[in-house]
Amino acid sequence: MTPSRDISRLLEIMAALRTPGTGCPWDLEQDFASIAPYTIEEAYEVVDAIARGDLDDLREELGDLLLQVVFHARMAEEQRAFSFGDVVEAITRKMIRRHPHVFADADGNLTPSHVKEAWERIKAEEKAERTARRPPEETAPKSLLSGVKAGQPALTRAMELQRKASSVGFDWNDPRAVLHKIREEADEIEAALEGGDRQELAGETGDLLFALVNLARHVGADPEAALRGTNAKFERRFAHIERALESQGRTLEGASLAEMDALWNEAKAKE
Repeated sequence: MTPSRDISRLLEIMAALRTPGTGCPWDLEQDFASIAPYTIEEAYEVVDAIARGDLDDLREELGDLLLQVVFHARMAEEQRAFSFGDVVEAITRKMIRRHPHVFADADGNLTPSHVKEAWERIKAEEKAERTARRPPEETAPKSLLSGVKAGQPALTRAMELQRKASSVGFDWNDPRAVLHKIREEADEIEAALEGGDRQELAGETGDLLFALVNLARHVGADPEAALRGTNAKFERRFAHIERALESQGRTLEGASLAEMDALWNEAKAKE
């Protein structure tokens, strides 16, 4: 089988990989749940390529992300739920509906704010239609938080949950109050360390992370972007440690923590 610019070739490849007896053992044992983490990972790889301005890499990463869509669609087709073509039809219908100023008989003189208003109105109509199609037991009144999508990265979802709760007044009015909560959660982790219960420690660590996201929201910072910035900073400073030790003919394994910490502070001072 040869490469092709035609999407049908990619669909054929995925079908071959998922064919029992002759396909790939790994691909055959996957399901929606096992593939979901890879889907999220590939989306992040796309974002990373954009952040680095690497268009060659972006082309590759977009292909990897497209593969995830094809993979999910193939598994759904095997279950006779829907096909890749149905996915394409659904998004084209949605885009046409959400852009009446482009695809319908209209003057096309909408401002960006009007376009956004129309987009949100049409999205609300689509949500109401989906709700109406569901069985009665699934359309019972739901929580204020039920509209926050579960598939988002945890930090982003925490931010959205907090924003929803804040809309009805369930919030602090001062970032200092959030800082107090952070210290309280840190104290609870310290107490949990005494017991050594891993499950309790994980829960308390989650509480601390949630409080930190709340602080980010109150000071106007995006927690995902803030953490990416800190990750990049960590990489820079750690690379300084590696370079400094290499210039001395030494390795990381041969250096003490105190030595590495001193080099870390040296990198920090240079920044």
